[in-house]
Amino acid sequence: FNRLGQLGVGVAIAGGVAQSALFNVDGGHRAVMFDRFRGVLQDVVGEGTHFMIPWVQSPIIFDIRARPKNVPTVTGSKDLQNVNITLRILYRPQPNALPNIYTTLGLDYDDRVLPSITNEVLKAVVAEFDAGELITQRELVSSRVNMELTKRAGQFGLILDDISITHLTFGREFTAAVELKQVAQQEAEKARFLVEKAEQVKLASIISAEGDTEAASLLAGAFAKAGEGLIELRRIETAEEVATSMAQSRNVVYLPHGQQTLLSLPQ
Repeated sequence: FNRLGQLGVGVAIAGGVAQSALFNVDGGHRAVMFDRFRGVLQDVVGEGTHFMIPWVQSPIIFDIRARPKNVPTVTGSKDLQNVNITLRILYRPQPNALPNIYTTLGLDYDDRVLPSITNEVLKAVVAEFDAGELITQRELVSSRVNMELTKRAGQFGLILDDISITHLTFGREFTAAVELKQVAQQEAEKARFLVEKAEQVKLASIISAEGDTEAASLLAGAFAKAGEGLIELRRIETAEEVATSMAQSRNVVYLPHGQQTLLSLPQ
């Protein structure tokens, strides 16, 4: 029994030592090994189960998958307008740069690097554009920021997969000026419409007057040729229209020739 107990204790100790000498690196992660005698080793450990020297070595696990981060910044434009701008950055570390990242920046490398370099790049790029150009040339601004920020992040061992401007606003003074400009443009459009309408009415009056003049000229020529005959013809046509209208009316009052009394005859 004593020999079996000693054997069991030995197996337990050996299992504990073996367990402490193994560590796992999950998918999408990498490990950097810290050695108590040599410091941070330059070899990056990939995914899987690996051996280490207990007490002497310890692994530091890094997530190398792409992660998003929003960085807000307040800066100034070329025409001295305050600009509130927010970038959404999709970043990840370079696997072969992990030992240097851990040595110089630590595990919170993203909070140490991204806000500072983002502010630096945005202030430099936005200062090259007016407030109006930041809106009308937003694609160009985004391209410039992408290029400059990717270059700066590469110096710290970071890869930026995507950079996008998610928020862009201006100060109260600029917003109020834009609103006043829009109101002035609307008033100008309204005034131009009224002027065009007046011109159209004036043109219509001129055309109508010219038509009346031409009609009067034609009538004068007709009178000169036909004399009183044309007038008599118009009188007869008018009398026919009046007689037709009266014949179709229900209440017709007749006044016989030579009498002063009105006779109402039923229809």
